[in-house]
Amino acid sequence: MKIKINIFTIVFMVFCFGVDAQLKTLQGIVIANDDVEGIHVLNKSSVKYTVTDTDGSFLILAKANDTLVISGLKYELKEIKIIPKYFENFNLKIYLTEKVNTLDEVIVGRILTGDINSDVGNIKIKEELNFYDIGIPGYTGKPKTIEERKLYDADQGKMIQFYGIAGAVNINKLLNKISGRTKKLKAIVDLSEKDKCMRRTRDFYSKIILDKENFSDPQKAEYFYFCMDDSNFKTICERNDPSEVIPFLNEKLSAYKQNLEYKDD
Repeated sequence: MKIKINIFTIVFMVFCFGVDAQLKTLQGIVIANDDVEGIHVLNKSSVKYTVTDTDGSFLILAKANDTLVISGLKYELKEIKIIPKYFENFNLKIYLTEKVNTLDEVIVGRILTGDINSDVGNIKIKEELNFYDIGIPGYTGKPKTIEERKLYDADQGKMIQFYGIAGAVNINKLLNKISGRTKKLKAIVDLSEKDKCMRRTRDFYSKIILDKENFSDPQKAEYFYFCMDDSNFKTICERNDPSEVIPFLNEKLSAYKQNLEYKDD
């Protein structure tokens, strides 16, 4: 039995290596009515990301059936599923729609007539549902993202569950672990968490760190992604201690400016 499992493991490792080897450079272009430089392009299937150039063009590693997520401050989020023809002759064109910051018409309160009998009937008091009041154990923690739910489904439970003297293997968890799917989902969740933390850091510290820098908006965005690539970024970002975050950002700023000088040369 041990030999069979080892052979099975080797087959899956070869399969996973073959999948990674299928990644190719995908050329695309983002098209919109306004500035298209510095748009964030994330391959959430293969955990790759990049930003667009001044003309909206970009290069990213991908394979067929991967999903690209395109996001920018001024544009609505867009998802694109990769098909084989996109790898041919710069064939991927992504059209973005600008966000419209409008509010729907709002009626504050209910319209009352002055007739007590009528108005009492029009007022509806809705109590918040409490799962425990009706005998159903409800989840009261932070809602999981789609990526977190996929990871939970792939990795939940113990690998081996014992029932008295007998035991059973969690086949779903075992296959996901052997195939590398669990590791891949963990990487996706980790990247998503780092991206969220980076955006919070950018919103809070951008003026403090970059106020005196003559950076364009795309360069500012690139700088914070440059910070996110640091192996210590997530730990420092989550602690969110200004006495630690600000020196880290200043150190990365010096390194980023040196990189810009090398590019200019």
